[in-house]
Amino acid sequence: MSFSLDVLTYGEAMALFVADEPGPLAQVNRFTKRIAGADLNVAIGLARLGFKVGWMSRVGDDSFGRYVLDTLAKEGIDAGRVSVDGRYPTGFQLKSKQDDGRDPAVEYFRRGSAASHLSIDDYSPEYALAARHLHLTGVAPAISASSHELAFHLAREMREAGKSISFDPNLRPTLWPSREAMVTSLNRLATLADWVLPGLEEGTVLTGFTKPEDIAACYLDAGARGVVVKLGARGAYYRTAEYSGYAAAAPVAQVVDTVGAGDGFAVGVISALLEGRALPEAVARGNRIGALAVQVIGDSEGFPTRGELDRIERIAAPA
Repeated sequence: MSFSLDVLTYGEAMALFVADEPGPLAQVNRFTKRIAGADLNVAIGLARLGFKVGWMSRVGDDSFGRYVLDTLAKEGIDAGRVSVDGRYPTGFQLKSKQDDGRDPAVEYFRRGSAASHLSIDDYSPEYALAARHLHLTGVAPAISASSHELAFHLAREMREAGKSISFDPNLRPTLWPSREAMVTSLNRLATLADWVLPGLEEGTVLTGFTKPEDIAACYLDAGARGVVVKLGARGAYYRTAEYSGYAAAAPVAQVVDTVGAGDGFAVGVISALLEGRALPEAVARGNRIGALAVQVIGDSEGFPTRGELDRIERIAAPA
């Protein structure tokens, strides 16, 4: 097969309108258009680091859909399995501006979107199995029953083919019919992954445990090769069957926008693991990119290029 990818992911991209001024969204008059979507954020971050990334999705035949396609081209992401579906619109969202480091308010307009109609019909074994790694989040399987089916089909096919899989729960409770359905489905999906990357609060919701050590042990017992629990300003906890430890958070001068930090963390971990680096090094990189993400406005604008990351890691390397 002549075509190959380093990483495949899939999901929904939306136009994002970020408030130019703080305050309730209803009172904001000016917004800046950007792009959003947890899965796409990771694709963007990995592509900037030089990986060949493919992204599966559907967009509407509208200006937002064209904006998504233009962004994919600009970032160097392969869009060979992105369909333009003229029956349904591309979703969008609004995000508030916070000056105090708090999480911004976000309002979604995605019900019935083109991406919500993703299904197994969008799966191409020739395309998917040409990738060596699959990254999944808990967002795409939540947007519809057909997308949920696609997530599990992708994971099973890639696992059977011997590909590696990472999974970030990225909980979106409002997209699920119930909390129980969310917990059951995402824990099932986690059992198909090699690397599970929950936040501490997410891990507590999904496993019932409150300590990162217990959350990690739960997923290791379920079959994961490694688990990394994100601890925010406290860094991250990592564990495999052989070793475990904590990685300190990278310094942050000022928190500007918290959205995208977890996706940046995933970019760091996945990129380092695909380069054959040890898990502690991967977690340290995840912390660095997550720290970069929160210091600028936008979900992926703070993600570094390969040259920028190399400079940061040279400075951070012990003498």
